[in-house]
Amino acid sequence: MNRSVYITKLASYYPNEPVANDDIEKFLGLINDQPSKARPLILRNNQIKKRFYSFDREGKTTHTNTNLTRLAIEKLFDDKFKQQDMQLLSCGTTTPDQMLPPHAAMVHGEMGGHPVEINTAAGSCSAGIQALKFGYLSVLSGNTTNAVCTGSDRFSKWMQAKFFKEEAEKVSMLEGGDGMIAFEKDFLRFMLSDGAAAVLLEDKPNPDKLSLRIDWIEQKSYAHELPACMYYGAVKDENGNFIGWNDLEQQQWAGESAFALKQDTKLLGEFIVKKGGEFMKELVTKHNIDVENLTYFLPHLSSQYFASRIAKELEVLNIDIPSSKWFTNLTWVGNVGAASPLLMLEELFNSGRMKKGDTIWMMIPESARFNYGYVMLTVV
Repeated sequence: MNRSVYITKLASYYPNEPVANDDIEKFLGLINDQPSKARPLILRNNQIKKRFYSFDREGKTTHTNTNLTRLAIEKLFDDKFKQQDMQLLSCGTTTPDQMLPPHAAMVHGEMGGHPVEINTAAGSCSAGIQALKFGYLSVLSGNTTNAVCTGSDRFSKWMQAKFFKEEAEKVSMLEGGDGMIAFEKDFLRFMLSDGAAAVLLEDKPNPDKLSLRIDWIEQKSYAHELPACMYYGAVKDENGNFIGWNDLEQQQWAGESAFALKQDTKLLGEFIVKKGGEFMKELVTKHNIDVENLTYFLPHLSSQYFASRIAKELEVLNIDIPSSKWFTNLTWVGNVGAASPLLMLEELFNSGRMKKGDTIWMMIPESARFNYGYVMLTVV
């Protein structure tokens, strides 16, 4: 099979004006009317300066996840590629607006237009890449000649103080303290952001401007070895057993913040870099990657804290990628989950910095239950 798949256009959408660090709790609210004790430490480690929220200062919603995704997709359409030309819509997200219908169906419904094949990828940070791979395989196989793939997330509403109110009161009564919510939850509150990225895949490159040829997309899960690390719609009991929302009593949903996004930071720190490095080393051998001649390395970082740890792991693995080749936009857009890898790529692609022959290696770690994605691209 002598076929290739090309990224011919990328677009992004961020809601409202960026929110600076000093304004975070003005938007999200104070838990138990107390500023977070962990906030200064978390912000110092993640080095995020700005993020985007899909609601205003009064807490009124301005965008749904479906809205964000549609608005990013619409930027792909022009005289050369119209909405009616789209054959496949593949959408990845962590934070759908509802459990059912699936996210891609809601996006298609809001867009209107004509019948298309749809696919929804559910997960956390790698969901956007899973959506991209579905589109890539469709075009590669000849099932379609194009695909629109997206990554999007709207975490901000989940991070509002009102969703932690009952748990904070419960902790305060039990411990006689200030009702401080666990560091694992604050860790995410001051990191996450909202936005969407959209990618157009076609079976031919742009005739008059640069495109990205997808050389390969590889993914691997380590869920068989490791427990859940980031989760929502569930809790862990005192023995670490995982209990889904439908096995909880209704009062536990609010009382234990079952639907709040949670992160086991100890588990994260112990395994997220290590397992990603194992897979990376395998791929260097499998694809005979010339690491020295890579042009760009795009690691998805949930926090800048992990950059130095990844660099040390690469040194141990003898994979030399100097910091001058790294490209991230975490500091000025925040961690947008499933959208982040594609938002990085979109910014680089539209920056005017790339030239034919450049190579781009993307790394997407997902801590939910340790799934990893890697993408190799060549500028053509």
